[in-house]
Amino acid sequence: MTPAAQPTPVAQVVATLGAPAFKQYICHACGYIYDEAAGDPDSGLAAGTRFEDIPDDWACPLCGVTKGDFEPYSAASLDELRARAGSAAPLAKRGGTPGVVIVGGGRAGWQMAEALRALNAALPITLVSACAADVYDKPLLSVAVARQMDPGKLVKETGADAAKRLGVRLLAHTDAVRICPDTRSLRTTRGTLRYDQLVLAHGAQAALPPALPAAHCWRINHLGAYQRLRAALGTVEQSGAKDVVIVGAGLIGSELANDLALGGHRITLLDVMAEPLARWQAEQAGTQLLAAWKDLPIRFIGGVQVVSVEKLGDSYRITTACGQKFVAHQVIAAAGLMTPPRLAQSAALDWNNGIAVDAATLRTSNDRIHALGDCITIAGQASRYIEPIARQARAIAAHICNRDPVPYEAKPVVVRVKTTSHPMTLH
Repeated sequence: MTPAAQPTPVAQVVATLGAPAFKQYICHACGYIYDEAAGDPDSGLAAGTRFEDIPDDWACPLCGVTKGDFEPYSAASLDELRARAGSAAPLAKRGGTPGVVIVGGGRAGWQMAEALRALNAALPITLVSACAADVYDKPLLSVAVARQMDPGKLVKETGADAAKRLGVRLLAHTDAVRICPDTRSLRTTRGTLRYDQLVLAHGAQAALPPALPAAHCWRINHLGAYQRLRAALGTVEQSGAKDVVIVGAGLIGSELANDLALGGHRITLLDVMAEPLARWQAEQAGTQLLAAWKDLPIRFIGGVQVVSVEKLGDSYRITTACGQKFVAHQVIAAAGLMTPPRLAQSAALDWNNGIAVDAATLRTSNDRIHALGDCITIAGQASRYIEPIARQARAIAAHICNRDPVPYEAKPVVVRVKTTSHPMTLH
């Protein structure tokens, strides 16, 4: 559901007065949609702020690019996409070609489907997703409590609706099990799929150090896990404030700590480093954040290593290497991300801290397999941010559809830290 689906009071007033309807604008870099009806309150843009009235130095709240990277947006129907791609030379057909199979129903998977469909309206596309493949902005998971957002309303478009709009065959709640490159087939929990081209967009998963048992820790890397965490915490009004320990004070851990504290919960944030956001020590990000948190129920303890998490009735006891003990109702692991290796290993793909891909084409060591998003590395370096994904998808689509090359170029990333007590833009 988009924000426009349920008009704000401002939108209702505008409609009553007969003013021009509110419009939406999409970030060309990451796909974030600015809705004039909703505004961007975290950046000081009230609901009803017209796009032309936004200051030129405003930045996309998800990826940090400028207002100049936005363009008017309306979701294109399949007929419109067919019209746009009508002059495109179709791929060579071999009776019943299986086309492209995409593994992953997150942002990378859907951006890949959009990019392919924009170039070829007839190309068979199958998207395999372990979840429902609903379309939503993952960065909003770490600000939803402060914004009083219902987790169920974070979905902008259901997977089924997106598949219908794009003419994509969606296999939701389906796990990809093994790639068989010799037969160009993908084994899944719903049978075997043949492919002409395979695109891996399955992302990364939250790393889980040995001291953090999976049964005792939340890992918030997708909407389903976030919805279950919110249900377990309940609201402060109904269930009272909860004690939450977050292990890891990087970007995700710090944003979640800030958001849950604003929601009234008591947070203990643990990290091996002396300050939060230690990656940006030169920009004094941690010092700024700790100052902003002084009036929030957040206790940061740095320089500690968690060695065990034990279940104690309805609570958990967390013990550090130096002997400190903490008791919490819930424990969240935010110790970084890692690419699951199983699919890449099954196809004997080159691996370097993730799926190794060509810097320009995003092709793997197998000519028929590309990859993008959080699961890839270039020269051993991952870039697990939103902004590169759309450009990666366009590069792969051009290569698969035999168009003029659109080489992907790795660029320095602007990082928007969505700690609403003290938002920051880092590099």
